[in-house]
Amino acid sequence: MASIPEMIEANRANWDARVPVHLRGYDLDHLRRGGQRLAGFEYAAIDVAGRDVLHLQCHIGTDTICLARHGARAVGLDLSGASVAAARELAAECGVDVEYVESDVYAAVEALGGRRFDVVYTGKGALCWLPDLHRWARVVAELLRPGGVLYAIDFHPLLLAAADPQPEHGLLLDGNYLGAGPERYDSPDTYAGRGALSGSTVSYEWAHGLDEVLDAVLSAGLRLTAFVEHDVSCWRRFPGMTDLGDGWFGLPNGAPRLPLMFSVRAVQP
Repeated sequence: MASIPEMIEANRANWDARVPVHLRGYDLDHLRRGGQRLAGFEYAAIDVAGRDVLHLQCHIGTDTICLARHGARAVGLDLSGASVAAARELAAECGVDVEYVESDVYAAVEALGGRRFDVVYTGKGALCWLPDLHRWARVVAELLRPGGVLYAIDFHPLLLAAADPQPEHGLLLDGNYLGAGPERYDSPDTYAGRGALSGSTVSYEWAHGLDEVLDAVLSAGLRLTAFVEHDVSCWRRFPGMTDLGDGWFGLPNGAPRLPLMFSVRAVQP
């Protein structure tokens, strides 16, 4: 079994390899035209206008650009050098001023020179790449100014535990809801775009239950102000999901009403 540093390095190489595929697969023309990728309920939860906002695990910076367009002094951070390079180019194409930093999340305090922020944002599909959420939350606490806000929105562990092929009725689970150690994947495919990865195909992910997420945030000394389970998703997890517009999807009419995403809002006292 690989060590944690070796797994993180494998993930870095894997995300480097995903960048050219995602540059073709994401709807970047929509973004260049001024389109949004964040939901209204996200902006309602965090006031970013005129604030110093740090977006952790920003990938190619699409959501970071949206935060900047809403008035944030935005900084994006990602472990993938190829992602950061693509993010800088994309921000320039969109005419948006965003600073991007290449760093592992756990080294973010040092990489950012001890700067502190009004808002730390972490978006969809990020937490499964972190082996230790308690360490992540402690880093976030160090990055926030007094009164600063953490806003984390991610796919619900119930959705992540669902099987790819689904029955006509009900929901079939075949993955871990609670943490069970690293899960190794080796695939030339990625979630957006067409074409096989030209680089590393190996990646590692970690399942995190909601209890682990909330305990990590509270143990870091942050004060929980909101926890919401959402019945919409920006990921079309199953072919039969209903297109709600603006890149959001829901389960079809008649399906059980289940959480697809969750969000956590917490404040640094």
